[in-house]
Amino acid sequence: MMIIEAIPLTIITASTPLVIAAMGELVTERSGVLNLGVEGMMIIGAVCAFIATQATGSPYMGLLAGIVTGAAFSLLFGFLTLTLVANQVATGLALTILGLGLSGMIGEGVVGVPGIKMQPIAVPLLADIPFVGPILFRQDLFFYLSIVLVVGVNWFLFKSRTGLKLRAIGDSHGSAHTLGLPVIRTRYLAVLFGGACAGLAGAQLSLVYTPQWVENMAAGRGWIALALVVFAAWRPWRVLAGGYLFGAVTIGQLHAQALGLGLPSQFLSALPYAATIVVLVIISHNRRTTLINTPASLGKPFVPDR
Repeated sequence: MMIIEAIPLTIITASTPLVIAAMGELVTERSGVLNLGVEGMMIIGAVCAFIATQATGSPYMGLLAGIVTGAAFSLLFGFLTLTLVANQVATGLALTILGLGLSGMIGEGVVGVPGIKMQPIAVPLLADIPFVGPILFRQDLFFYLSIVLVVGVNWFLFKSRTGLKLRAIGDSHGSAHTLGLPVIRTRYLAVLFGGACAGLAGAQLSLVYTPQWVENMAAGRGWIALALVVFAAWRPWRVLAGGYLFGAVTIGQLHAQALGLGLPSQFLSALPYAATIVVLVIISHNRRTTLINTPASLGKPFVPDR
């Protein structure tokens, strides 16, 4: 029974940062901004969360530090792309490179230092339900936040007036500006939200998934989160399903290595990223669905009339 419980528990832990980071990027892209710097924001959030936890002794302060750092990093991206109208693709790639290098420098002194793991929060009564209780109702705060994010973002985008305005800006920033909607301000807020989510996802890596600091510990998860948004066709509930699918593939290859199936370990380690490529290739064949769901102004610069 313990082994049966351990598998879904590890899948949840591996999937949570993907869901959180992808939800932030989904909101950013819905506003018409393409931020490829998710990996950089995740890794800088991870190292700052770990250092803050070591300094204060509280993983919750580390969680807050990850959010703040990711948001601050995203503001740099926003200033360059929204105010200075720099190319979004190039700026996002530069942000990732900056995050990887800066995190290595900041975290050099804490490599190998034992971390403080965030403990699970048990929901009274529900946590005692056999099998389901330990899996769903005795989890860390990051898991609960990921579910709240999915529900909240889905409501915000499709049930609120502000969400409707954000989607309108993402679909046609020129028309939205003509109608008097604050395009730049809305996009700044969306970018800020995306950065905060990426920083939160990074904090999960260093406080729960692997409670220590290891250089480049994001290991491409930011890129998987970006692919996950496309895979989900910019729909929150599909992000949740896709995140757990990719998480299951990640954990599955680890179990396959442990079972000694005779396959090269390098091949098994590459499976999550190979799955990402395969999914994107399959999606690209359905051009009609992709065109319908893709925000029309995604990645296009906007300069308001003066």
